Order: sequence, then C-alpha cells, then structure tokens
Amino acid sequence: MSRTITIEPVTRIEGHARITLQLGEDGRLEDARFHLTQFRGFEKFCEGRPYREMPALTARTCGICPVSHIIASNKACDHLLAVDIPPTGEKLRRIMNLAQIVQSHALSFFHLSSPDLLLGWDSDPATRNIFGVMRQNPELARDGIRLRQIGQTIIETLGGKKIHPTWVVPGGVSEPLSAEKRESMLKLLPEGLEIAKRTYAFYKTLVPKFKDEAAHFGTQPTLFLSLVTPQGNLEHYDGVLRVKDAQGRILEDQVPPEEYGRLIGEAVEDFSYMKFPYYKPQGYPQGIYRVGPLARLNNVQACGTPYADVALAEFHMLQESGPIVSSFHYHYARLVEIIYGLEMIERLLKDPAILDTRVRARARSNRYEGIGVSEAPRGTLMHHYRIDDDGLITWLNLIIATGHNNLAMNQSIREVAEAYVDGNAIEEGMLNRVEAVIRCYDPCLSCASHAFGQMPLAIELRDAAGRVVDRLTR
Repeated sequence: MSRTITIEPVTRIEGHARITLQLGEDGRLEDARFHLTQFRGFEKFCEGRPYREMPALTARTCGICPVSHIIASNKACDHLLAVDIPPTGEKLRRIMNLAQIVQSHALSFFHLSSPDLLLGWDSDPATRNIFGVMRQNPELARDGIRLRQIGQTIIETLGGKKIHPTWVVPGGVSEPLSAEKRESMLKLLPEGLEIAKRTYAFYKTLVPKFKDEAAHFGTQPTLFLSLVTPQGNLEHYDGVLRVKDAQGRILEDQVPPEEYGRLIGEAVEDFSYMKFPYYKPQGYPQGIYRVGPLARLNNVQACGTPYADVALAEFHMLQESGPIVSSFHYHYARLVEIIYGLEMIERLLKDPAILDTRVRARARSNRYEGIGVSEAPRGTLMHHYRIDDDGLITWLNLIIATGHNNLAMNQSIREVAEAYVDGNAIEEGMLNRVEAVIRCYDPCLSCASHAFGQMPLAIELRDAAGRVVDRLTR
C-alpha cells in the first residue's frame, strides 16, 4: 500500500518546515513536497504604517538577515523620495551589506552544512552538528565562529548593534564614518581573508568526494536570476537584472529593477505558506529559476577582486561548459562570495572618500510608488511599496530571496528522494540527504512566509475539558 514519509522538522535551517514524500505500493517515490508551515503576514499588517517605518518593521521578519531587509527597504524608500543618495552613503551601505553576506554565508557553511560534509550523511544525528564538528575539526569550527564574528563586528561598528541596526535610513545613512571606526574594521580584514582562503582551499579537497551528491542534488535545468553590474560583473547592492538559462544563454539583460514585475509572476499552492515566484514569459510552473550565490556566479564572468576572480575561474571549471547546474555547489559559491566580500570591504574602506561627511539626502516623499532591489545572502530581495498623500503604506509586496527558490527546492527534494530513498528499507541517512539539499539553498523561512496562499488554516476554541466549542476555517 502507498504511504507518506514526513520529515519534520527540517533541521539546520532558519525557520519551520516539513518535507513529505509520497511512496507508491512498490516503495518508489511518487511525489515530494516542501512545506513552509509558519504563517507571518507582513504584507498585510504593514498596511497603514508610515513608509519610513518600513526598514525597521520589515527587518523584523528575521534576526539572521535583518540587514538585507534594511538595505532593500531603504532603497524602496529612496525611490519614494526620488533622490540620489550621496556616493559615500552608498559605499557605506555596500560595506554593511557585504558584511551581512560574509557573516550569513559563514553561518550557513560552517554551522549548518559542514556537519554533513565532515561527519557524513549517515552519521549519528545526535553528533551530526556544530558540536560534532568542534570535536572532529576544532580549527575549522573556530574559523567559522571567528569569520561570522568578523562580519557581525563590522555591522555593529557601522550600525551600533549587530541585529536590527537603524543606521541605514531613507536617503543614505544616519551618520558618517569616523577614522577610528575605519581603522578598527580594517584591522579585522586580513584575518578574515586568511580564514576565508584557508577554508576555500580545504573545501576544494572535499569536492571530489561528493561527485555522486553533486550529480543528484538539484541538477534540474532552471533559469538563473540575479543583479549584475552594467558591465555584467558581480553585484550585491545595485545594478540591473539578468536572467540566464541552463545552457548559458542570456534571456534578459540590463533590466532595471523597477521593471521586475515584467519578469516575475507569483503563484500559490495549498501545501505551503510560501509563494511560488516564476519567470512570466515561460509561465507557471515551467518558469522555474534559482537565485543566490550559485545564480550570481553563474550570471557573471568576473567578481572584480583578485582572489575572488581566481576562485570564480575555478568555480566555472566544475563543469565543462555552461552554468553550474547542481545545487550542491551553492556551498562552493558561498565561499567564493565570502572572499569577494572581504576583499571589497577592504577596497571600500581604503577609499579616501569613505570619510566624507555628506552621507544622507533629505526629502519628503515625491512618488507614490517605490521599489528597492538588492542581493541578500540567499538571493535577490525585492521590496515594493505604494503610499498615499500622507505617506502611509496602502500596499506592499515582498519577494524574498528564499521564495524565488521555492519551485527549485521542491524539484530538488524530489530528485534526491528518487536517487536515494528506498521505501522498502528506509534508513536515516537517506532522509538526511533529502534535508541536506534544502540546506544547500540555506533557506530563511521566517523571511519567506508572508502570503496566505491557499494552505488550510483552522483555529479551534476548546473548553477546560478539551472539548471543541468553536472552529474557524478557511
């Protein structure tokens, strides 16, 4: 008889989710689904609030990547103000955004994914965690903690605190950088870069050991979406949108972020609180695409910093031609971006103009609609606001980086389950591989849960004896 295997909770991710595998009578996979089970509703309860509150409010979707929302939200507010922020204000924002990418990628690689890579897919779940890594490879564990600390310290130095800083504001940043703070951050970077390069070199020795996983962890042909510079190089703060297919053909290029609605549609399904974005010209669900470090590196030919460009060239050599299609290689791409982030932070800090005191443009709202797009650690992040004459939000749409990957994550768990799960002899390591492909995407599910979708919702009111006295469903 057919049966359903439920993996709940999905471990070593941010947020709450479950995976269901539907097996047929022969024990073979018939269907696989990734369910985001937590409901938030930011897109509704932000309505009616002043637009200047949006950076602080939307950042509360998550304690892991609040900086990403602060950046995208303030860019949407800049658009409402119809101002160009001072160049130094933009550079300072870039530094904070890159520090966020460094610390978040370090968390993903060292704390969430390295236990599988170092201890094995079939190892004891009780020890397959960061504490197990500490015992087996204490230097690597220390490096991971220190690298994340460096990223968080830069955020705190700029913003006053590590989580939910309010230093980035509509029009720029609230205060200029002092020479003392600049020097304190510069002192951190050589150590951070040395850790990043050492970890990257170590990881390259591991890659050949996981050829089988790389061949089955989300290798479905998809499109790739990211921001790029006008020259087509790596970009995280600004730039234009590019879409490339699995054969390396550029389908969309030089698209202003304000025109994202021409490229992206959003669908809902009844098994998840996460939306299902898709590439409009190909329709739903055929218009599947991926975002994040894998997509960003697939979409560019250069990073623009010395060590990162060498690492990028080696990344592209993972496949003979075309983009790197295996989602397993998100891990590789994260390490390349950590190197780039540290190199670029150093370059920006050494720019003499970084100490300029003109860091903010001031204005009232001059538009009724504002769109802000930036690259979060997990991928392209979009904030879209509409306001009334009083500057109050009448409508907003958030397309979260993890949400872009929703279709791809669902297809990936199906591919992994088909390759590894034997319904007639279930072993824990099989199911861990199904979870592990989700960890490749490093989903931030608290951020991605916004729309009602069509997932059934039931609220029960019970009396003291536990009897149901009322039930609300939709």
